[in-house]
Amino acid sequence: MRVESVFTNAHKRCFEVALADRAYDFPFVKCDPPPSGRDPVATVAVDPEIGNEGYTYVLRSGAEGTVHVDQVLEYNRDPAYLRDALVYDLTLQAQARVDTCGLSKREIIRRLGTSATQLYRLLDQTNQAKTVDQMLRLLAVLDCDVKVEVVARGA
Repeated sequence: MRVESVFTNAHKRCFEVALADRAYDFPFVKCDPPPSGRDPVATVAVDPEIGNEGYTYVLRSGAEGTVHVDQVLEYNRDPAYLRDALVYDLTLQAQARVDTCGLSKREIIRRLGTSATQLYRLLDQTNQAKTVDQMLRLLAVLDCDVKVEVVARGA
C-alpha cells in the first residue's frame, strides 16, 4: 500500500498519513527517534526508496527516522491489515502442518475438493487473494482446530 502524502501536525503531535483510500494519524511517540518540542520535525516526505510505502522525517537536530505504512496500519488497527496478518499467520501454520500431518498432498487436495494449483496458492504466504475461510478449511483437512481468542487490549 502506498503513502500518497504525509504532513506534520504539531498540535496533535502526530503525522497525518494519507493513503489512497483513507487518512490515518501516527503519533510522534511511536516514532524512532520521536519528535519533541525541543527537537521538532524539520522535514517530512514520502520515501521513494521504499517504494512510497512509508515516509522519512528529519528532526531539527539532524536525526532521521522512517515509518513504514505497516506500522501506521497496525497502530490504527486497520481491519484489512489485521485480516491480512491473520491469513499470513494461518498460512505459516498450514505450511508447517502439511509436512507433519501424515497426509500426502494428493490426499489433502482430494479432501479439499480442489486442484494442486489451488493448494499451492493456499500454501503461498505471498498470495493475498485467499480468504480466512479457505485457510480454515485447509487447516481442518490437516486435522487442526483453530480457536479465536478475544482479549482486551490492555491485558
